[in-house]
Amino acid sequence: MSAEASGPAVPAAPSLEAPKPSGLEPGPAAYGLKPLTPNSKYVKLNVGGSLHYTTLRTLTGQDTMLKAMFSGRVEVLTDAGGWVLIDRSGRHFGTILNYLRDGSVPLPESTRELGELLGEARYYLVQGLIEDCQLALQQKRETLSPLCLIPTVTSPREEQQLLASTSKPVVKLLHNRSNNKYSYTSTSDDNLLKNIELFDKLALRFHGRLLFLKDVLGDEICCWSFYGQGRKIAEVCCTSIVYATEKKQTKVEFPEARIFEETLNILIYETPRGPDPALLEATGGAAGAGGAGRGEDEENREHRVRRIHVRRHITHDERPHGQQIVFKD
Repeated sequence: MSAEASGPAVPAAPSLEAPKPSGLEPGPAAYGLKPLTPNSKYVKLNVGGSLHYTTLRTLTGQDTMLKAMFSGRVEVLTDAGGWVLIDRSGRHFGTILNYLRDGSVPLPESTRELGELLGEARYYLVQGLIEDCQLALQQKRETLSPLCLIPTVTSPREEQQLLASTSKPVVKLLHNRSNNKYSYTSTSDDNLLKNIELFDKLALRFHGRLLFLKDVLGDEICCWSFYGQGRKIAEVCCTSIVYATEKKQTKVEFPEARIFEETLNILIYETPRGPDPALLEATGGAAGAGGAGRGEDEENREHRVRRIHVRRHITHDERPHGQQIVFKD
């Protein structure tokens, strides 16, 4: 009977591989990434799929984020092909590189592209390009044509809503050529067009300070209304009647100076504190404040409307010379 040799068990040799912690992502080596060679003078960049080939001198020439990446202070990893991956859109990266090379670049004409380039310059901390983009955007804002929107009133209720919803003084032009039971004089159509053209010019000039409304459904033929703090301050009616032997005629005037004056007067209602009493008195508006004991007439005066009619009674008409005319008052 043969006996088998028995003895203490020999422990297995320990594994040379370090245990893999559970729940951690693999390191860069698992993706084939390796440190950038420190002695390399050239760099291949993959910025969001856009490939660029440049030098370390270009990347480290200015004090930017790229200088911090490629000056050796931060470890930069490359893939198997030697490309450095930057997780950023590469649309404007070529412009960034050209600025680092030359110190200046032609900027995009589009405001949207300028904004995108400004965002990339801020990300890479290219201060000079940031300032250039900001200056170009400011110049574009200053040279843009003003956006002037003029609401058209469709009902009295809508007009009241517009007046109540704004803190700006309001200028309204009512023009309705068909609202006339007489014939027009020979210059009425031209004057009506002049009133409309003046309204458009004033709207472009004061569109940031005044609200302009257009009314084509009212009872007047041509009438300007001026509002401050939600109430009517003045009114300029541009129509009058010519009395002749055969028939009455409607005449449309163009009181340009008066319209300009009332437009400037309404500007004193811009501030939320209310109009300056001294300005109101100087421009023919309400009298200056006379203290707490002013009379009821002075208080009511501020709520009166200046109604200016160009001519109440016409002393001539516009018929050809030589026809007999009889005027009535």
